[in-house]
Amino acid sequence: MNIGEAARLSGVSPKMVRHYESLGLLPAVQRTEGGYRQYGDTEVHVLRFIKRARELGFSMAEIAELVGLWRNRRRSSANVRRIAQQHADELSHRIEAMREMQRTLQHLIHCCHGDERPDCPILDDLAGQAPLRA
Repeated sequence: MNIGEAARLSGVSPKMVRHYESLGLLPAVQRTEGGYRQYGDTEVHVLRFIKRARELGFSMAEIAELVGLWRNRRRSSANVRRIAQQHADELSHRIEAMREMQRTLQHLIHCCHGDERPDCPILDDLAGQAPLRA
């Protein structure tokens, strides 16, 4: 099948198919005499794997490692678990950082009168002119 069909079946764009191939996540595929890429079910399966990993927020480096482990039938599931656990831990840190941002913004919004006066604690904080009180 051509790149458009492989993209459609896997749910990724043709541009991303080429990108994944350039990164080595997708093995180089056969080409026709005219130079067009020819994909099979195996490549579509790999593309779906990559898409799902991206949906879960794995980085390209993590995906490369996971694809390598997925292809290696003698892999240790402990390696896969380690990657997933590190990613889950990173997500937890990012979620907590976002919660702290939300708390800070909620505090600043609470402190802002939201009226016709020009003074605004939100702008003051952004400009580094107001101490934060949580």
